[in-house]
Amino acid sequence: MDTTQERTEAQDLPYDVFAKACPSRGTLEHVTGRWGALTLGALHEGSLRFNELRRRVDGVSEKMLSQTLHALERDGLVHREAQPTNPPRVDYELTPLGREIATRLTGLIQFVEGRMDDVLTARERYDATRGAR
Repeated sequence: MDTTQERTEAQDLPYDVFAKACPSRGTLEHVTGRWGALTLGALHEGSLRFNELRRRVDGVSEKMLSQTLHALERDGLVHREAQPTNPPRVDYELTPLGREIATRLTGLIQFVEGRMDDVLTARERYDATRGAR
């Protein structure tokens, strides 16, 4: 199916992430997957080069970061700017849409970080009643 046909079919659908054919599912997956969320969160702090981003998102492989950036760029959330220098310099930054999503995501990240003591307590309680796994 070509992009024009996909766009036409998508425009005919109400966007409902719970519907199997809804194109919002893919974007939600890109945004909320581990590497997508961390990449958006890191870029929310400002423009970064590839290796700077890779260091900031500790644990991501070069391949996964590249795939994540491609997906986020395709979704219109990340802008890639290549400078014609030697060696080439490539910077990544959020688009206005990406910034809006990252702002919401950053709020969730901060909330989770702020409540980790409660989560860890819940895990301990769970493990104690179910036997440590």
